[in-house]
Amino acid sequence: MPDGKDILREWQDAMQAIAGAAKGAAGRAELPKALLTPMQRQLELLQEVVERERTLQGELAGRLLDPIDAVFDLLEESGKTFRAQAEALEQAAAALEQTAALMQTQAEIYDGTIKALREPAALARRVAGAKPRSRGSRGGKKKS
Repeated sequence: MPDGKDILREWQDAMQAIAGAAKGAAGRAELPKALLTPMQRQLELLQEVVERERTLQGELAGRLLDPIDAVFDLLEESGKTFRAQAEALEQAAAALEQTAALMQTQAEIYDGTIKALREPAALARRVAGAKPRSRGSRGGKKKS
């Protein structure tokens, strides 16, 4: 494909060929034939110029829009990161919920163990005729 200067030169040559053919064929019957070839070449050159212009506009538009596409790519990646963080937080929340449930179960087991251990001691106090132990005292001494 010729460059821009070659196209311009060919255009000028085609125009000169048309003008020369018109001057040389004035009054002759083959004038339309003589003009047809250079005019067809002009049309081909004009079509090539239009195609190059379209290609150039497409490349320019692409280069202008590349930074915008890059921003959209970054935003998409940010969205993926936010989703991953949300999933991690959901998993952490589920783990904390499970931990809380396990600790609640442990507390219930602990309370049941204390109750089970206190019952024989309370029974022994009653059988021995000792006073029931008050909840707030330790070792039988009350704090004042």
